Amino acid sequence: MLRFMIGALLAATAASANAQTYGSPISLEQATRVMAAAEAEARKINLNLSLAVVDTGGHMVLFQRMDGAFFASAAVARDKAWSAAAYRRPGKAFEDRLATGGREIRILQLRGASPIDGGEPIVADGKVIGAIGVSGGSGEQDGQVAKAGAAALK
Repeated sequence: MLRFMIGALLAATAASANAQTYGSPISLEQATRVMAAAEAEARKINLNLSLAVVDTGGHMVLFQRMDGAFFASAAVARDKAWSAAAYRRPGKAFEDRLATGGREIRILQLRGASPIDGGEPIVADGKVIGAIGVSGGSGEQDGQVAKAGAAALK
């Protein structure tokens, strides 16, 4: 019985971990659509931001620093995108877990994890094909723009 319960637990864990797998890497055409939607959202809320789109390996596909965005936001946007692609989850998911404190502080030890809103996986046909990272506004604003960009392919 114990073996069965352990096996069921492992199977459930594996199933949830594989619920969102990687697909073919994002194309330049897809990245351009994501970037255009994110830029439109940034302009709508009157912000000048850095926007980075990476593929499934975390490699830069497209980058844009809008006029007036501070230069440090470029590296932060790229880090947020890399984290969202590598861990297949938004930075906000890490941020929310970290905010609970306690054992969740261990998130800070995950190599390359960016526990800040503004990084979103880009999903097509139920698979992660890349990610977008946005920086230069508040975390909430960055998240809003990243979500708008990622939604461009849905």
